[in-house]
Amino acid sequence: MDAFKLLKELRVNYEQEAHYLPKETGLRLIESTTEDDSRISAKCRDAKVEDLWSLTSFFGYSTQTFVLAVNLLDRFLAMIRIQPKHLSCVSVSCLHMAAKVTEEECNLAPPVELIRIGQCRFTASDLCRMEKIVAEKLNFKSTAVTALTFLDLYHQIALLDCTDRKAILSLEKLEAQLKACLCRISFSKAKPSVLALSLLRQEIHAVQSEDMLEIARHIQRHLKITDVELRLWSERVARCLSDYSSPECSKPNHRKLQWIVSRRTAQNLHSYRTVPGLPTIPEHCWDESESEDSCEDVMSSGEESLSSSLGSDAEGPYFPLHLRRQHLHA
Repeated sequence: MDAFKLLKELRVNYEQEAHYLPKETGLRLIESTTEDDSRISAKCRDAKVEDLWSLTSFFGYSTQTFVLAVNLLDRFLAMIRIQPKHLSCVSVSCLHMAAKVTEEECNLAPPVELIRIGQCRFTASDLCRMEKIVAEKLNFKSTAVTALTFLDLYHQIALLDCTDRKAILSLEKLEAQLKACLCRISFSKAKPSVLALSLLRQEIHAVQSEDMLEIARHIQRHLKITDVELRLWSERVARCLSDYSSPECSKPNHRKLQWIVSRRTAQNLHSYRTVPGLPTIPEHCWDESESEDSCEDVMSSGEESLSSSLGSDAEGPYFPLHLRRQHLHA
């Protein structure tokens, strides 16, 4: 795609991004909620987004899936007041909805697998009903304009126009930095175009390329992003990434997920070369006090719970398809 078409696509997405922003009043309400309140707090939301990041990594889903899932989650939370006990069902529903849009059908994890791996206390039927509610409230039909949309376009433009071949911008690194920012609800208030440009400028300063910095300025002028707005979010991005890179920061890690599996299942999983070490958690150690109650309006009460449905060997296609295929071809 040439520069003219890229800039045209950039402008079209810029004009549409406002339609996919969470309501700022709803986000502020979440940020002002205390931990002992009956509503979702910022800390609770951020922790759930980190869980989605871990699930995304485990199932081999793309960054696009994760970013879209977070966008759906934030838009729903900013619109509908839900209780903390329902947050898991809403978040996993958003992840499954996003995956159905962005992933190949053969790579989709069945709902029961998302529930099992995520140690959730609702059923596949609950998940399906919640998806319908989220889709109806958000009028969701396809995808959304997100910061990743702009990050990809910015990266293409930078590579196309840059004459400094020594300056290399890693899209993978930029995507990882975006995911780190999205784990904080404050960045959900940023315009996707501005957040993406802030990340791009941060990386351009890191590679010290004046050529690419001029390209970033050209993009800023093209989208008419003010210096004040860009400076504000660039500073917040810099602080976030600095905090995230510190050893004290607890980062999402799918290797640290705990699984509801028997000893034999865990031993079978260890046979996969690409599989991280999975600690065995005996089924009888499940702490009922930490489990989620069923939703009054959404969650089913008559269906068998996940923990009671597990057999002694936790039967069923357990591991993600993409990892099973790697093992078969190994």
